[in-house]
Amino acid sequence: MTDSPDRNERAQLAFARLLPKLFRGGQAFVGVEATLSGLSGAQAVTRPAGLPHSVAELVAHINWWNRWMLDIIESGQATPYPRHADETWPEVAEDDWGRIRNDFYELLSRIDPHAARPDLASPVNHDETIGELLADMALHSAHHFGQIVTVRQALGAWPPPGGGDTW
Repeated sequence: MTDSPDRNERAQLAFARLLPKLFRGGQAFVGVEATLSGLSGAQAVTRPAGLPHSVAELVAHINWWNRWMLDIIESGQATPYPRHADETWPEVAEDDWGRIRNDFYELLSRIDPHAARPDLASPVNHDETIGELLADMALHSAHHFGQIVTVRQALGAWPPPGGGDTW
């Protein structure tokens, strides 16, 4: 049995409404703006004892993957995956924090127009569809934003200004 066009359109609209929420939070988890707010460069690059990454490293990693996937979606060109995970973890310094945070927001703004594309089921990177890449970006970002909250908690920099979930 195939899905009716009406059902497919409803699913498309639901995905288009859900996707920005997955990237920005605000319902199921603290929004990205709140999560990144109020951090100095020194705090952003500090790795708490026992944790493998700083906030700045996590955001730079998210940026690496979001840029990689957006470039594929926007160019329509399949791209090989990196050979090693460490290629996706850029080096960061305290002075980089403002740029890293701004890059995150610039990439986020590039994602929005793709949520309502009518061709989300079209393959774009090997067997992956545009919709799958967008969903992967959202899940990957949400995963690492959970880690960012943990890093901030370990730094004593949680909740952020304006509050955040503390339970």
